[in-house]
Amino acid sequence: MIFYRAYHRPLALTFDLDDTLYNNKPVLQKAEQAMLDFLHLHYAATQSTDLAFWHEIKRLALFERPALHNDMGELRRVVLRRGLLHCGYQGVALEHAIDSTFEYFYDSRSQFKVDKNICSLLARLAEKLPLVAITNGNVDLQKIGIAEYFRFSLHASLSQPMKPHAAMFNLAARQLDLAPQDILHIGDNLYNDVLGALQAGYQAAWYAANRNMQLTQEPGLLLPHVQLHELSELLQLV
Repeated sequence: MIFYRAYHRPLALTFDLDDTLYNNKPVLQKAEQAMLDFLHLHYAATQSTDLAFWHEIKRLALFERPALHNDMGELRRVVLRRGLLHCGYQGVALEHAIDSTFEYFYDSRSQFKVDKNICSLLARLAEKLPLVAITNGNVDLQKIGIAEYFRFSLHASLSQPMKPHAAMFNLAARQLDLAPQDILHIGDNLYNDVLGALQAGYQAAWYAANRNMQLTQEPGLLLPHVQLHELSELLQLV
């Protein structure tokens, strides 16, 4: 590990999930293809659509309503509504198609298990101090096998903006009844996680599960307290 700032042992840990505990890109790619296959199978009018069609609708939705960046679930519903309307669905048929497709995507998005070594590490850490999940995404912790290790989890939403906004960091500190400086946040993103944590008064650890970690190759404004080479190094920090 590499220390960049003065560090003291924390009283709680908060974790980012996607790309910190597992590689999220192939999970999302698989889920998006599964959603498209589901649409083609159950809603014949969508059979002429492809992933590029849905990605363009997403791009336009975010351009028109930037706040949707804060809520992946609501964004998914908006995209489904616009795409299905374009394909001719209306009324009850439209609402049913949105609901069923959203549920299928959400289930597909959480159809994997976190590596057993990561689960073992989380279990050991949870014996020492409370763990909290703080994520901009919407993965189902129960389905991926890690819910039992966390006291609670916080997900970004329209009313609770995504990291690096301080909202979820502040809420976690209040619910833990701890001063922010006594919490260490672990995440892969130097902007969302490290900058967000530092601005909220937390300590920050940088670790990415999905790529080589090189500061010169990452968009970031501030250095973390510590850079981890292996997530298991957390055991030495607590």
